[in-house]
Amino acid sequence: MKISKKARSDAKRLFLACQAEGRLVSDRVREAVRRLVEEKPRGYLPVLVQFERLIRLEVARRSALVETAVPLADNLRQQVAASLERLYGPGLELTFAQEPALIGGMRVQVGSDVFDGSIQSRLNHLKESF
Repeated sequence: MKISKKARSDAKRLFLACQAEGRLVSDRVREAVRRLVEEKPRGYLPVLVQFERLIRLEVARRSALVETAVPLADNLRQQVAASLERLYGPGLELTFAQEPALIGGMRVQVGSDVFDGSIQSRLNHLKESF
């Protein structure tokens, strides 16, 4: 579905109106969607589609997945959390997961950013270079 410039700008305005102090407020989002669906202004569906996309991107940007081959010690978890919050700002939702296939090292994904320092990644890179 091609979305017009007007629908994009309307969705962006709606998205910005649902923020407080740079963070999304879920009650505002629900209220905005409820009002938009009730009133059904002309061209509201593309606005909803774009608004949903913006919210999805924001939620992904504010969540981090940290994968390691073995469970991390608490002090190391705190160091990783502090480093990520320095890079991406406070309020980052962290999820720590164990992925034995990594062999060793760590893979961190925040939104579309991926930092892969795992042994599995290095082995794959070495394999491709041959």
